[in-house]
Amino acid sequence: MLDERTVQRALAANGAYKGAIDGAYGEASAKAARQVLIGAGHDIAPWIDPRCRIAIEQTIMAEAGIETGAIDGLIGPQTRIAWERWQDRLRRLTPKGADIAHQPDIFPRQKDVPQFYGEPGKHQAMLDLPFPMRLAWDTDTIIRRFSIHEKAHASAASALARIRDHYGEDAIRALGLDLFGGCLNVRAMRGGKALSMHSWGIAIDVDPEHNPLRWGRDKARMAGPDYAPFLDIWESEGWISLGRERNYDWMHVQAARL
Repeated sequence: MLDERTVQRALAANGAYKGAIDGAYGEASAKAARQVLIGAGHDIAPWIDPRCRIAIEQTIMAEAGIETGAIDGLIGPQTRIAWERWQDRLRRLTPKGADIAHQPDIFPRQKDVPQFYGEPGKHQAMLDLPFPMRLAWDTDTIIRRFSIHEKAHASAASALARIRDHYGEDAIRALGLDLFGGCLNVRAMRGGKALSMHSWGIAIDVDPEHNPLRWGRDKARMAGPDYAPFLDIWESEGWISLGRERNYDWMHVQAARL
């Protein structure tokens, strides 16, 4: 099957879906799917949402030139073949066999980070912030710059400037988007032996108190609708949100694909 964020992106491109591209295929996504199918002339009155979801996947694959048979929302032999061809195409077109179609290849996959970024802790540059941030563990301390890898500097600077322009400084502070949880920190991943992406200065944590490592979208503040533009902006710069991708560590965005 197609991953949920790919489906959401297709619905958004059609103009039917206005929500966050967060991988949570819920009521808004289902409503958008119905809208697209009706607009394409399909009689979906007797169809339940799961059938509409399959029909949208059939539509996406057909528009990509993959034969799906009838757009009927039923899982038959041709639909199964189409799914296989879709995955084969992703493996051919995406470097190293990655199968996450919505992650742009501006930055390397995690396993290729040492080759792309070099020695941990090196090649750093100071990023001047477009709005003041507070240390998450000492909110009386204001910072106006922090260290980041030189290859991630320009995209992070652009993302933060766009975040300022979208929200304004008052809303940024009210939402806790100014609570800096760290960037460069040469250390192992929590609970593992491999180095964290922070070791290269290519990950940024925001508001860790309200988005701790183990919280999912049911509890993490960053999963709320007010934060969708924040994450959308990072993603458009090639960064990813671990919260959106894996539904944990919602505080964390990184300049490395999974």
